[in-house]
Amino acid sequence: MAEYHLIIPFRLPGMNEAVRVARSNRYQAAEHKRDWEHDLCALIWQQLPGVQITGSVVIEFIWVEPDRRRDLDNVCGYARKLILDALVSTRVLQGDGWRHIAGFSDTFAVDEQQPRVEVTIRAGQERCISEEEKE
Repeated sequence: MAEYHLIIPFRLPGMNEAVRVARSNRYQAAEHKRDWEHDLCALIWQQLPGVQITGSVVIEFIWVEPDRRRDLDNVCGYARKLILDALVSTRVLQGDGWRHIAGFSDTFAVDEQQPRVEVTIRAGQERCISEEEKE
């Protein structure tokens, strides 16, 4: 089983920020997402050059916040989407649907000096397939 690590050395926008931007102007929301995804793609190309994973993966996210002000679901909901979309855009992952993501986990910590997101991708993971999917 292969394992890949990505460190995002800053705090990503939360769900509340994404909703606020989307409510103000949908075009601005698309631009907001595109800008964040662009920054994430640059980090991915730098830290995971040439990595292309086929098959399914399990992804572990460690969300390190500077304080405890944001609710946990606000911390990771939108940010996880940004990260997964960037991993697909850079072709590290073939997709972010059921066929390609076997699961993910979230852990939370506080570090005032170095907020960040630590991403561990474990390739070669099997996932349970329902009887309906087998047919």
